[in-house]
Amino acid sequence: MADQKAGEHEHKEQDQQEQVSAEQRAAEPQDKGDASSAEVSGEELTLEQARERLDQADAAAAAHQADILRLHADMQNVRRRAEQDVEKAHKYGQEKLVSGLLPVLDNLERALQAVDGDEDAKLTALRQGVELTLKSFLDCLKKFNVEVLDPVGEPFDPQYHQAMGMQESSTAEPDTVLAVMQKGYSLNSRVLRPAMVMVSRAPTEGVDVKA
Repeated sequence: MADQKAGEHEHKEQDQQEQVSAEQRAAEPQDKGDASSAEVSGEELTLEQARERLDQADAAAAAHQADILRLHADMQNVRRRAEQDVEKAHKYGQEKLVSGLLPVLDNLERALQAVDGDEDAKLTALRQGVELTLKSFLDCLKKFNVEVLDPVGEPFDPQYHQAMGMQESSTAEPDTVLAVMQKGYSLNSRVLRPAMVMVSRAPTEGVDVKA
């Protein structure tokens, strides 16, 4: 009798264990499905974040590239301006020196005018010495691209000439330089001092003009 009860008890325990195992097996596919769904959801969120960060990185790279191009352009402009400054320094570095020497040239020319036509031997020798000095002076300046502006007979050019007055002329075209009162000078085509000139104009009707 006792053995029968013990057998029944063991049978019940075995049935309970089998039932628990069956329930666990039934629950396993559902748990795996849930975990799989969570993993898929997690992968989609990470991909979206990666795309967003990639877009941000592309935007930052484009901004940096634009900054680099801008800096490169600025450096090119600085280099170009520096080269232009050096070129101007080479071309016009003697401008102050030459401008300071112009009164010396003027005085030499005045000295020649003062003794022009004099037959005295000493003055003739003096004139020749001054002429040689003036010529040497001008030849030296010419080597440094200094040019004399002596525009008699040329059309008046306000860029190189300064009109000191106008004179009626029946022989010269209007706005022609009739006389130069003071010569001008230029350095590499830049005017150091304009030539002071007298300019012609058309004669007044009914007035006889000999000039």
